[in-house]
Amino acid sequence: SVLPEVREGESDYPKIAIVGRPNVGKSTLVNSLLSKERMIVSAVPGTTRDAVDSVCSYYNKKYVLIDTAGIRKKGSMAKTVERYSFMRTLRNIDDCDVAVIVLEAPAGVVELDQKIAGLVHEARKGALIVLNKWDLVNKDSLSMDDVHKEVYRKLWFMKYSPVLTISALSKQRISRIFPLVNSIITERAKRISTHELNVFLRDTVAAKEPPLYRSKRVKIHYISQVKTNPPGFVIFTNKKAGIKEQYLKFMESRLRERFPFEGTPVDFYVKQKKEKR
Repeated sequence: SVLPEVREGESDYPKIAIVGRPNVGKSTLVNSLLSKERMIVSAVPGTTRDAVDSVCSYYNKKYVLIDTAGIRKKGSMAKTVERYSFMRTLRNIDDCDVAVIVLEAPAGVVELDQKIAGLVHEARKGALIVLNKWDLVNKDSLSMDDVHKEVYRKLWFMKYSPVLTISALSKQRISRIFPLVNSIITERAKRISTHELNVFLRDTVAAKEPPLYRSKRVKIHYISQVKTNPPGFVIFTNKKAGIKEQYLKFMESRLRERFPFEGTPVDFYVKQKKEKR
């Protein structure tokens, strides 16, 4: 039977969605974090039928943990219950503040992992990548550095996310999850002053100007932060069409050197500013 949903008044707690494909150890991780058997865990892939929300505390700070049912491969979506589980997973990603993306360390990043991480990225949520079953990896042939490089190679769109190696079963390193989640929540709410941003802009344009657009110089007049969760910045330019995706990626890379925004995507909006005659 499913535990009660999170009650009113608990909705202000940071929400953590545990997401990943079947049998990567999502339920085991939740059980280890809660330190009690709140769910029946079986070794058969995808046996946790529904999502269960649990309130837990870490150093007197409360969190809502959402264990998702695992996103099925499309071919095995025939049953209504699995379709419901899939929809619920998408909803949990939508509802959460931070998604803990659970991967299986011995298997590495597979195609379904990429798709799930892509859903989190597209939803513009905070992200923490967790490599579970690290105790089963042969450390002689695979260093932690190698693993990190491989994860970022496969999840190139999520290089902003920290990577943590754990064993949910033995509870190895799982105590690091909450401090990382806290840090990600802080980064998502961070505001940078317009002055600091324009110092950053001056240095960035000095390092590399936007390419010419139709043989004309593209000027960026100023930048300002317009939102948080995730952080969003508006750039005012004389030629909106001249600011291409490639240059925005360069700007993001430079921005993160100064303000890391670890664990969160950042958004850029380009607006045209009419030049005075």
